[in-house]
Amino acid sequence: MTAATISDRLAAAGVSLPEAAAPAANYVPFVLFGNSLQTSGQLPIDGGKIAVTGKLGADVSLDDGQRAARFCAINILAQAKAALGGDLERIRRLLKITVFVASDPGFTDQHKVANGASDFLVEILGDAGRHARSAVGVPCLPLGAAVEIEALFEIA
Repeated sequence: MTAATISDRLAAAGVSLPEAAAPAANYVPFVLFGNSLQTSGQLPIDGGKIAVTGKLGADVSLDDGQRAARFCAINILAQAKAALGGDLERIRRLLKITVFVASDPGFTDQHKVANGASDFLVEILGDAGRHARSAVGVPCLPLGAAVEIEALFEIA
């Protein structure tokens, strides 16, 4: 039997959402507009520090890249919780995530790295977590992070 609420599914997965990260530069962490919520890019922060740094295909394994993507997804939900006054049940649908993967020039498995976030978001949000997605290789990301992800939600 599937847990009834998003909070229940987070607890069942053993995940406690952190406090939403404050912006590191001149931007806001999320924007609410109409029935949409757009998050700024979230890094793989765990315990207040970047959990996975480096480039996929060079010094970061696919498993570690997927772990980084999962941390990004956890931080996306933390931002959503902050944006929605603590009420994650206002999420109607995750529309899209864009996944940026710091990649060595020969690395072509960005889509597999992105599964670390996609699988987690579907586990936690259920059918409302099934989303469109882009996975893009980039030469580097802020603070040396291996992955950065932004999300667009439909909200009630």
